[in-house]
Amino acid sequence: MYNVFRRGCERVLRIPADPVPPDADTAHARVFHAAPAYFKYRLILWFIGRAFAFGFLFLFVGGLNVALMSDRDVPGFVRGLVLLLSCILLLFVIAHALFSLAALRLDYEKRWYIVTDRSLRLREGVVTVREMTVTFANIQNVSVNQGPIQRALGIADVQVETAGGGVAHANQKQLGLNLHVAWFRGIDNAEEVKGLIQERLRKLKDAGLGDHDDHHPAPVRAIAGTSPALIEALRAVHGEANALRAAAAKS
Repeated sequence: MYNVFRRGCERVLRIPADPVPPDADTAHARVFHAAPAYFKYRLILWFIGRAFAFGFLFLFVGGLNVALMSDRDVPGFVRGLVLLLSCILLLFVIAHALFSLAALRLDYEKRWYIVTDRSLRLREGVVTVREMTVTFANIQNVSVNQGPIQRALGIADVQVETAGGGVAHANQKQLGLNLHVAWFRGIDNAEEVKGLIQERLRKLKDAGLGDHDDHHPAPVRAIAGTSPALIEALRAVHGEANALRAAAAKS
């Protein structure tokens, strides 16, 4: 039954296919998924929410029907109409609960995170799909968040803040989103992911400053779409620059 629902949602909602690393950077790309305990965590929250919803429904609708049934002055067709509407409302709430439960599982299965040498790519959501690509050049802070229930389940969230996050946070908070914050939600290796991002961020910044290139010149690499003539010219310039550096060091 769930497989039919999943295929229908993928077709009707046009859920994107499997992840593809950004910038065609597949050599060192690592793909992460939410841990199975994250699905349990979402289930706990789902059960709490549905318990309150069904409790309110039974108290309100049940109390109304009991009051109408005990009042002999209320016409029979009114009691029957209220009972019918109550049954319809109950069936609607049950159907909505089942749909939200299936969507919850599908959201867990379709959630993934990619870390490459230059950027991050994250996707979450089913009805509303949110997909973000964050370059390391814009990352300002990486932190780990973990609530008490998450701590008990052994999972955590990795929060990645980018440039402009503090300025736009107040306005975007009212809309329920923040385009300057990316989340690795519900992973069971949060410290590993945080360390991986910080390591690749550090390597990228060091390469940009040229600290390592002074002692270990890196070869000129071909970029997709670059003509062979331009590549050869760049290699020649790179060689001349290395020769000038060596001559300057000897003098």
